Amino acid sequence: MIGVLSFFVILIVSILVTKVATIALAHTGMSHESARFQARSAFTGVGFTTNEAERVVTHPVRRRILMILMLLGNAGIVTAMTSLILSFVNPQTGTIPWQGRIVLIAGGVGILWTISSSSWFNRMLAALINWAFHRWVHLDTRDYVNLLHLGQGYRVKELQVHRGDWLAGKSLSDLKLTDEGVLILGVKRRDGRFLGAPTKETEIKGNDVLIMYGQHDVLEQLDERQSGFEGDWEHREAVSKQQAVIEQQEQEEEAAEAVREAEAAKQEVEAATEDAETDRKGKRS
Repeated sequence: MIGVLSFFVILIVSILVTKVATIALAHTGMSHESARFQARSAFTGVGFTTNEAERVVTHPVRRRILMILMLLGNAGIVTAMTSLILSFVNPQTGTIPWQGRIVLIAGGVGILWTISSSSWFNRMLAALINWAFHRWVHLDTRDYVNLLHLGQGYRVKELQVHRGDWLAGKSLSDLKLTDEGVLILGVKRRDGRFLGAPTKETEIKGNDVLIMYGQHDVLEQLDERQSGFEGDWEHREAVSKQQAVIEQQEQEEEAAEAVREAEAAKQEVEAATEDAETDRKGKRS
């Protein structure tokens, strides 16, 4: 009997876990149906190759939720099956015969399935979970990887500044890193202080750690740049390359704008033609 009870406890906990995970995934912007499918797939260990799954694994918060679900699912399924088997093979399980235990398990699973499928139960449980999330949990649901186009040539990189580096001893205004297409998101001082969104007057010192955003190859080259004439020459080269990138982007934007204007003109002609055809049909009638 203890094995049967353990089986039901694990089953109830599993239902609650998947419900919580579904709402957590929905908080990241997924539809409820998609969130429920992905939560159940991860918890049961079923493989999935849909486009939605690709959006899940590239989102850090969703990926963390699914990793927890996979761990809990593997532990829960194994424990549930063990409890179920022991309820039949252990002679100390009680006086209920095995046929009665089968009926008990089937009836209990049916009741749990009916309750978990109830729209009223789901609404009440969702309201409770949402209240708990808003009260005690903060999910940073922004997908910074896609937001900053990381993995598409752009990176966020920590760069350790050493004495003798081209960066050391200069202000951001003097460095003109934006001309290279590099943004300084923050500066960590040696004493632990953090300067978020530093201004152009901020001086970069030896032993600072810079949090930088830009093209991967530019950041790597900047990390190796030494002070002196060679460093200044590399800066000018990087500025020239960035200017070429800007010009290419402007050309692409102009081409895209021309396509949009042509599409709009086409739609106007089609609308005018349709109106003229409607007028002709009206006059004939």
